[in-house]
Amino acid sequence: MSVHASICRRRLLVPLVLGVACSMLVAGCSSGDTDLNNFIRQVKAEPGGRVEPLPEIKPYDAFTYTDQNMRSPFVPVVASGSTVRPDKNRPREYLEQYSLDTLKMVGTLSMGGNHYGLVLAADGRVHRVVVGNHMGQNDGTITEITPSKISLTEIVPDGLGGYVQRPAALALTTGDNQR
Repeated sequence: MSVHASICRRRLLVPLVLGVACSMLVAGCSSGDTDLNNFIRQVKAEPGGRVEPLPEIKPYDAFTYTDQNMRSPFVPVVASGSTVRPDKNRPREYLEQYSLDTLKMVGTLSMGGNHYGLVLAADGRVHRVVVGNHMGQNDGTITEITPSKISLTEIVPDGLGGYVQRPAALALTTGDNQR
């Protein structure tokens, strides 16, 4: 037998084997279809359901905007009568570069009839302050110095384009809380 004849037999044998395998698969699948066919016949025999009608569509009611002369809702309201404003032309003091929560009152000092507050800044230095000095980043002005706290008034934005004053204070830091 030649090599050519053996290759030809293989070429004929492969489609024959595939054909037999496919027919066996089709025959195996068709035997379980009776239940499925019965279910389909039963569903088709049932009467159809009722479809609810679509909801009524109301006609569009146009809105006419007549408030052109009123204030725009996208422009912030400026507080009327508020004269509180930070002084942008005032020279800044050294302790105004630090936020108030980074400053600590560490004591007071009385010298020559003057009463000073002692404030520890983030730079590690203790600074003397008097009533009228400024500190903190919100234009804080010192209003009172007592042995237990330094009171001040800050000027902060009110969220409506204006400014408001709010009280703030530095309480005396005990030895355990110092840096």
